[in-house]
Amino acid sequence: MKKVLVFGMTNNPGGMESVIMNYYRHIDRNKVQFEFLCNTETVAYSDEIEQMGGIIHKITARSVNPTKYKKDLKVFFEENSSKYCALWFNTCSLSNIDYLKYAKKYNIPKRIIHCHNAANGGDGLLRSILHKFHRRYLNKYVTDYWTCSEDANKWFFGKEGDKLINYRLIYNAIDLNHFAPNEKIRDQYRKKLGIKTNEILVGHDGRLHYQKNQEYLIRVFEKLNRKFPGKYKLLLIGKGDDEEKLRGLVNEKNLNNEIIFQGLVNNMNDYLQAMDIFAFPSRFEGLSIALLEAQANGLPCVISNKISNASKVNENVVMLPIDDDAIDLWVNQIDIYSNVGKKVDIEQFEAKHFDINNEAKVLQELF
Repeated sequence: MKKVLVFGMTNNPGGMESVIMNYYRHIDRNKVQFEFLCNTETVAYSDEIEQMGGIIHKITARSVNPTKYKKDLKVFFEENSSKYCALWFNTCSLSNIDYLKYAKKYNIPKRIIHCHNAANGGDGLLRSILHKFHRRYLNKYVTDYWTCSEDANKWFFGKEGDKLINYRLIYNAIDLNHFAPNEKIRDQYRKKLGIKTNEILVGHDGRLHYQKNQEYLIRVFEKLNRKFPGKYKLLLIGKGDDEEKLRGLVNEKNLNNEIIFQGLVNNMNDYLQAMDIFAFPSRFEGLSIALLEAQANGLPCVISNKISNASKVNENVVMLPIDDDAIDLWVNQIDIYSNVGKKVDIEQFEAKHFDINNEAKVLQELF
């Protein structure tokens, strides 16, 4: 059995974490097993990881105690590196590449960097500077360059990123059966959320953060609610740094009875069943796993035109601008989609390499 050291799991069950887990669930764990290096107190999906035979190693985060972080890294790699065939380093920016440096120093033969985002907006100037600085030195430490989309590749690795050695597009594949429409679960979760039979539920899944642009969605919903009072409810799933600000905005606009903050959930598939429309106004994305899951459920989707076209699978997906002048376009499109219903194009999912049952075999061979 080969062992792979995986970095990228945090305490937030977000898109990157979902990608890692989707592959972990579907590889042959008798042939390839993962161990996880984490720097958060709690780790998303930790119970499931351990049930599947995975081991979680925890070290101090650099932001908590830089000195102890360095010591923990050194001790961990000294004691463990010899058992790994590869480091699979999943990240949304290059602000910290210490894990790759230590993997090379302690002779892990395959050192993979896997980018999961197409910009660094909202995370500060320093992170942006570090990202560009570290990009120059990747070839000293990296043996394989992976990306979630070609758009992400250009920002992450540079204009010539696709010419890097062992460059590969790794698809954000999902389990289509897990998200297929289910009327029984739909009824159950609409009751749980207090959604009436005649109400249209607009849903959104994403970290409450500048990137995901929930503030814009709330402004759209305010106008939607004003135009069609009592017809729509909005469900926001996720947590993040912007939560307090967003709750304040909802309170300011007197929308507390119309907008539901659900927080983090581990069963997004069930909440998708309850929705009628999926809204996703991101300022940028690598390739959104949340959007793919919504499409696997067949939901009509109104999304930002800043998102890669590669994310679009079904026909019932419309891309719109996210400037102030486009708010009416969002309102009108959401209302049009209130009568469309769900439709999944399974053949397109498979053709675009988004079926995890196929893609997990490819990933396994790469290890």
